[in-house]
Amino acid sequence: MNSTGQALGSTAPQPNSPISAARLSLGLLLAINLFNYVDRQILAAVEPDVQQQFLPKDLNAEFKMGLLATAFLVGYMVTAPLFGWLSNRMSRWVLIGISVALWSLASGASGLAGGFTALLITRLFVGIGEAGYGPAAPAIISDLYPVSRRGSVLAWFYMAIPVGSAIGYAFGGKMAERFGWQWAFYAVVPPGLLIALVCMFMKDPPRGAVDGISPAGAALAANAHAPARARLGDYLQIFRIKSFTLDTLGMAAMTFAIGGIQYWIPRYFHKERGLPSGHANLVFGAIVAAAGLIATFIGGWTGDRLRTRWPGAYFLVSGVAIFISCPCVILMVYTLGTWSWIWLFAAAFFLFFNTGPSNTILANVTDPSIRAAAFGLNILVIHALGDLVSPPLLGAIISHQGWNAAWGLVTIVMAVAGAIWMLGARYLQSDTLAVLQGRTAPTSDSHPGGA
Repeated sequence: MNSTGQALGSTAPQPNSPISAARLSLGLLLAINLFNYVDRQILAAVEPDVQQQFLPKDLNAEFKMGLLATAFLVGYMVTAPLFGWLSNRMSRWVLIGISVALWSLASGASGLAGGFTALLITRLFVGIGEAGYGPAAPAIISDLYPVSRRGSVLAWFYMAIPVGSAIGYAFGGKMAERFGWQWAFYAVVPPGLLIALVCMFMKDPPRGAVDGISPAGAALAANAHAPARARLGDYLQIFRIKSFTLDTLGMAAMTFAIGGIQYWIPRYFHKERGLPSGHANLVFGAIVAAAGLIATFIGGWTGDRLRTRWPGAYFLVSGVAIFISCPCVILMVYTLGTWSWIWLFAAAFFLFFNTGPSNTILANVTDPSIRAAAFGLNILVIHALGDLVSPPLLGAIISHQGWNAAWGLVTIVMAVAGAIWMLGARYLQSDTLAVLQGRTAPTSDSHPGGA
């Protein structure tokens, strides 16, 4: 290992953040993230029953049901930066506990909704609750594990996305079938409130404790619990970090692709390939769960293994993987039968491959004092430019130009993501070193008035 590789990640967890405590925190955060995506996908599982009860003869029923997903997404992405800001000024575990309780109660209220408008409001609050968790959780993990292990650990955390989504769809469908769709929402409230209560007894790790390898970094860790002094200008400066900005743009393009694929693939196999809708949903869900689980872990592990050889490895891994995914989408379209599913699995695998590396970049290039806010800003941008846009845009293309044109656009956007990530590789080493040497930390000198 060269000297740069040592400087960029040889720091071990500090005594005040023992491995057992780190694993306990990681395990709880992983459980919450799993529960998060179970909770999020229940609506998709019970959507036909909800539509039948609230909009049985409405000619715009599909459009209105789509608004339920939009309401969640708007609540999530708009408030995420605010909660990121708050997590720099209060206990992150308390904030997470409040957030889990909020989205759990909002989910329960979804079951109590007496009409479509009430359900729309409850989905908005589910999004707001999840927005409090999204920025704080990866920031805690980044304060528990050093740069050298962060990619693999974050990969474990983000494996909950495909697995939780698959469980949520299956759980929601079974509950609706046996007890009615309302009970799918009621059932998540007690475990959610229990998890929220446990969070209140967790201890925040010192901010920057495993990043500080220089005097400036050590000073930052020593004052980790002091009131944050970052102001609005400091948060806006985040976008001056080239690695952060390029990574966020790449993730936005990837989110555009994933959002479009998740929304339209089951319909594509039903309408174009003649498969029963239930079968298409079942197979697609299994593919997403299996491909996402395996690829997320391997992607994070690969980034960590290669970072000592190539300083821009996290960018390179993300870029190469999504480039490989591009022809897989095309082959899915132009093959039939089992081969079409095989190529879809490959496309999903390489799409999820970058989840760990791309999120590790965000953690490594932002100062601990504003890291949660950086994740909040990232959430806002990637969803505003990504899956908020792609389902309706692809729907319009499908209506006027056909399925192949829509998948062609998805492939182009994926290639753009790959190009952006490859470009970011040249900046990652210097941006990571700037954090480790304390050169990006907000200081009271820059704000004479204090916090």
